[in-house]
Amino acid sequence: MSTASGDLSQLHRDWGLNPATLAPGCFASVMATGIVSIGAQFKGLALISAVLFWVAVALYAYFIVLTLWRVLRFRQGLRHDLHDPNRAFGFFTIIAGTNVLVTALVGLGVIPVAMVLFCVGGLLWLVLGYAIPFTAVLGSSIRPVVTGVNGTWFVWVVAAQSVAVAASSLAIALPKTNTAPQLVVPLSLLAVVMWSVGLALYIACAVFLGVRVLLHPLEPEDFDAPYWVTMGALAISIVAGSRILELESTPLLDATRLLVGGSSALLWAFATWLIPSLVLAGAWRHLRHRVPLGYSAGLWSMVFPLGMYAVASMYLGNSDHVPAIEWIGQHWFWVGFTVWAIVFAAMVWSFIRSLRDR
Repeated sequence: MSTASGDLSQLHRDWGLNPATLAPGCFASVMATGIVSIGAQFKGLALISAVLFWVAVALYAYFIVLTLWRVLRFRQGLRHDLHDPNRAFGFFTIIAGTNVLVTALVGLGVIPVAMVLFCVGGLLWLVLGYAIPFTAVLGSSIRPVVTGVNGTWFVWVVAAQSVAVAASSLAIALPKTNTAPQLVVPLSLLAVVMWSVGLALYIACAVFLGVRVLLHPLEPEDFDAPYWVTMGALAISIVAGSRILELESTPLLDATRLLVGGSSALLWAFATWLIPSLVLAGAWRHLRHRVPLGYSAGLWSMVFPLGMYAVASMYLGNSDHVPAIEWIGQHWFWVGFTVWAIVFAAMVWSFIRSLRDR
């Protein structure tokens, strides 16, 4: 192999251009870009929302192609990732990324395409929702498995709640467009069920992480950006709950509405409390222990929670008629957007620098 070919192969490995080394959590960039687009849509920033939406679509299509290529040609590496508890839960980003696009499409009024993507996301959840915990926990050769628990495990929660958000968004939109009204009740039921499953999974993941920290303390190098998903999982649970509160009245919803509304408010308070804790943990990692701060694909796992917190606050403040919470969301959007822009610019600059250095 020539030097040029070797350099190109290394570049492919570094940037995920090679399906053989594609990271399981590659769709985190789709999640992050899509949720910031939805936040801009909610604020009425049509141009920003449209640009971000198409960036998310392009990223989604790109990673879908690489994922299918990997499934067909590089199954050994795929199988290894599925049995690695440190990496396997990253595969749930494909479900969350798909459903973030569904929610964005519903907001744009493109219901038929949203329905098709929702079916894709639902099918992925039915398969991966059971397969990944089985392969990563029961099928892993790493013992004890608890040493592999990290922030990516909470993407399991995000994936479940993304189904709830997409289902409730469609249930709200279908009557307005007179499209498949017979699906409203099943979608509403699915939203409540998946919201409940998501909360149960959050408790389970929190217990697993607590056991991991108590028995195997985190080193500064271990505390990376995906730990922000502990807050992002709460934020998307708030969005799911807020959307459920907007659904038309049914006996099931009427019986659970008080629980959903109260739980969403408590989750928002806890998510708000977590933000300074995560910032301080980052300072402990990078300032006290001098862990280098540079671009890595894992940074998108920090952008998504920041954007989701803004959207969660806007939805909760609107549905619960609490202007103060909505005001926080309206202004926090700019925090999420700024961090998205910084990470995106860092990604582009790091890519350019990699090309220049070769």
